Amino acid sequence: MKSAIYTIADIGQAHDGSIEAAHIYIDSLATTGVDAAKFQIHIADAESSAFDSFRIPSVRHETRMDYWKRMEFTHDEWAGLKMHCERTGLDFLATPCSLQAVDLLKNLQVDKFKIGSGDTCNLLMLDVISRTKKEIILSTGMSSIKELDVACNFLKNRDTRFSLLQCASAYPCCEEQWGLNQIKNLKSRYDVPTGFSDHSGDIFASLAAASVGAEIIEFHVTDSTASVTPDASSSLTPCQIKYLISGIRKIEKAINNPVNKSGHSDYIQMKLLFEKSLSVNKTLSAGHILSIDDLETKKPKGKGIPPEQFENVIGKKINKNLKKWDFITETDLV
Repeated sequence: MKSAIYTIADIGQAHDGSIEAAHIYIDSLATTGVDAAKFQIHIADAESSAFDSFRIPSVRHETRMDYWKRMEFTHDEWAGLKMHCERTGLDFLATPCSLQAVDLLKNLQVDKFKIGSGDTCNLLMLDVISRTKKEIILSTGMSSIKELDVACNFLKNRDTRFSLLQCASAYPCCEEQWGLNQIKNLKSRYDVPTGFSDHSGDIFASLAAASVGAEIIEFHVTDSTASVTPDASSSLTPCQIKYLISGIRKIEKAINNPVNKSGHSDYIQMKLLFEKSLSVNKTLSAGHILSIDDLETKKPKGKGIPPEQFENVIGKKINKNLKKWDFITETDLV
């Protein structure tokens, strides 16, 4: 992984079946600082059937099968997209949506596979991928803990390297559905890298995930949140992604540089400037017994008795006249 927090921009079906649009998305993402551009490999006949229905109403007069066919690219087109990613410094990542799509990705010699939560329990697919000895990133959105136990044990028994992404299969996903607590829960239960797959349509969920230990963060991308593509309202624009990545890297740096509060050597000069000394708030004559009503604290530190010692001053007699705002020193007290 390129960074401590690995970031994935999921293009998904945002290209709407246009290979030209898919390449444009790669160029757009190359300027954002994201680690990987992710696609979904659809081979309609292998993936779907006449019984497949739309998650949201289609704006076109087409069947779900027609839609998946429109999302298909040829092997050579996928190879071109992979080369384009590599040429621009992005990892090429893809979700296979059928076993034929797994074969296509195997032929492309990908480094890792991303599995959507709809296939978390697809042990046949997991078995086929595990035989490649490639890493798997597994989304958990629609899976129960019982189902995850089965999938994770299945992969561990095959010595497959994998990671888990907490996500909610809601588009867009509201705050109550983020499930940030599951990032650490999954890591503790399965002892694998864990992260977050975001469908919120804003940068805040991913930033929050970074701050609570996500090692991988995935989010959808769109050229316009007003687009008619299925995940547009749950996606980020390249401009938002650039801002998000900047925030993730700052959080990453902060996490990797814990602050030690046991000492204050870094702030000696600042303490001299901003901390204070005890002074009197009125003119007082020699022999006056100091009370709390006589005291003020004034900058800088070191000109008088420290304010934290004020209780040692109260009830003490001064041995000389003090003008209003004079600092109180030990030599002023009897």
